[in-house]
Amino acid sequence: MAQRDQQDRETLSCSICLDLLKDPVTTTCGHSYCMSCIKSHWDGEDQRKIYSCPECREAFRPRPVLKKNTMLAALVEKLKKTGLQAAPADHCYARPEDVACDVCTGRKLKAFKSCLVCLASYCENHLQPHYDAAPLKKHKLVEPSKKLQENICSRHGRMMEIFCRTDQQIICYLCSVDGHKGHKTVSAAAERTERQRELEVSRLNIQQRIQDREKDVKLLQQEVKAVRCSGDKAVEDSEKIFTQLIRLLQKKNSDVKQQIRSQQETEISRVKELQEKLQQEITALKRKDAELKQLSHTQDHNQFLHNYPSVSQLSEPTDSSSINIRPLRYFEDVTAAVSELRDKLQDILREEWTNISLTVTNVDVLLSEPEPETRAEFVKYSCEITLDPNTAHTQMLLSEGNRKVGYTGQQQSYSSHTDKFISYFQVLSRESLTGRCYWEVEQRGRGVNVAVAYKNISRAGSESIFGRNNKSWCLDCYTNSYRFLFNNIETPVSGPGSSRVGVYLDHRAGILSFYSVSKTMTLLHRVQTTFTQPLYAGLYVYPGSTSELCKVK
Repeated sequence: MAQRDQQDRETLSCSICLDLLKDPVTTTCGHSYCMSCIKSHWDGEDQRKIYSCPECREAFRPRPVLKKNTMLAALVEKLKKTGLQAAPADHCYARPEDVACDVCTGRKLKAFKSCLVCLASYCENHLQPHYDAAPLKKHKLVEPSKKLQENICSRHGRMMEIFCRTDQQIICYLCSVDGHKGHKTVSAAAERTERQRELEVSRLNIQQRIQDREKDVKLLQQEVKAVRCSGDKAVEDSEKIFTQLIRLLQKKNSDVKQQIRSQQETEISRVKELQEKLQQEITALKRKDAELKQLSHTQDHNQFLHNYPSVSQLSEPTDSSSINIRPLRYFEDVTAAVSELRDKLQDILREEWTNISLTVTNVDVLLSEPEPETRAEFVKYSCEITLDPNTAHTQMLLSEGNRKVGYTGQQQSYSSHTDKFISYFQVLSRESLTGRCYWEVEQRGRGVNVAVAYKNISRAGSESIFGRNNKSWCLDCYTNSYRFLFNNIETPVSGPGSSRVGVYLDHRAGILSFYSVSKTMTLLHRVQTTFTQPLYAGLYVYPGSTSELCKVK
């Protein structure tokens, strides 16, 4: 009965999905399939426009129109009702991706175990002797595997049960007395035991690393939350502060407008009052002129002389000496004052905005990137720097688009500026330096001081010299010798002499490095500190020397 059920199952199974037929269809060659299975098979052949039967490979052209085989469908439903269901897991047929039983004939079942001694795979039925027969009980059973033949020596055809530690490979007994004679060998089981111990140690290390990384992940999650909360609060607070600033400016704007309008009305009232007095005086003078004119036409001499004293008497004129006509210029001084305030605010905002931006970019949860090592890596951070004439000493001449500077000993026609160095032959860059920057300085003559400094470094006296204060860092390059200066402390520096010095700045990480640049780059001095303000490149030129900020390529 069981054999008949199996035959019925094979008859009513789809050879594509290996399950009972669902919506069965029959091709003209007589083979039956699930409708969805044969459609999917033929969809893959659409490009060739030739459709074949998966079993007999008969070709069809054009693609056949499929109709449900009602008789087969009814038979499948009838057999399902009488108890023919899909075979239980231990009787499932092997699909192409499964390991098949090596003993089954015809349609093979899926293997339940593989034997490392027999080098064969068995379904549950054919595996039973390994449970019953005493000699077979000693065999090593494992999960089904398609790689059993890899355990056979390709040279001798024998089971490989020995591990050669000399050559680090698995071999058979004949290999151990032939090609591996004299080598250090152990059984594969012994090597497995040792490697298993190593594996466990590795697993413990991995598990420990997993725990460490999970802790790191949780920590980073907390940091993300903290950064998000802090950033949101900073945005909220900044918005409040800027709103207050805007309201303050609007209030001042309103006050200025109100003051202008009040003064405007006052002045207009004064002018109109004076205008009215003048108009009254004009009317009185016209009346007096008419009386005098009439008197001048009087023919009676006695009458003329009698009336003349009273008619010729004039009233005091209105004082108009305070009238100072300035057409269209009455409130221009106010506009100029407001413009001056605007310019000052812009300067303050420009300078403070750099500090704000620097403070924002200094927020760094993770470590900075590693410092460059080769010149090609440094050049990636090269920046275009020019010198600021407003800071140059009056006896320094700038040229080459304000990239080159030299000491002349003669006064140059620079405009006066509060940023100008007065006591020493120094100059700062126009551009502020934040983030990662690299630049190179080429010198000619006796020497140059290559420096970086804060904007608020002194401009006069000994406090203004690069390296003689806590606001500048300086490498003194004089006749191929070096020394580093900061806060009036000198540090001797050794290194190969070169006419070119490279400067690398990582503002956020607080790194400042000076290099001697020739065919190779040699580190001269490196500073690790904390920069609290944007930096500016600085140059001090010795008399008879020139220095140039190079275009780095």
